[in-house]
Amino acid sequence: MLGKKVGSTTATCVNKALPSNGGGMPRMETAATGGGELVGAEVKIFATYHAEMRPDGTFYGECPNSGVVMAADGVATFRASGIGKPTSDGGFSFRGSVYFEASAPSLAELNGIACMYQWDVNANDEATWEIWACE
Repeated sequence: MLGKKVGSTTATCVNKALPSNGGGMPRMETAATGGGELVGAEVKIFATYHAEMRPDGTFYGECPNSGVVMAADGVATFRASGIGKPTSDGGFSFRGSVYFEASAPSLAELNGIACMYQWDVNANDEATWEIWACE
């Protein structure tokens, strides 16, 4: 069950094509840089994730512990995975789970909990990331 909203950020994305994994399905890598708020702290975010098209046209994406959150009092890392699909306006929409590991005191309440997210990117590569704690 979704609990309280714990964050909202915006980012700019840069995409590049990756070699396919032998199955011939397209793969992409996205680097995202931006900022916003997590559990009340102003943060900057940096992440690199990859996504691969599946036979039904959806994409499975992962950020395998390559996400960084910087707050005034320290940092956190995150890993995420999700399922996405292209949108009618030329963007992408992903939904999935994210797990944080924070050393920053301001982000410590993210430790040890599962979160769910919405990651939406428009046709201009501008993204929004909305995050909720799971209860």
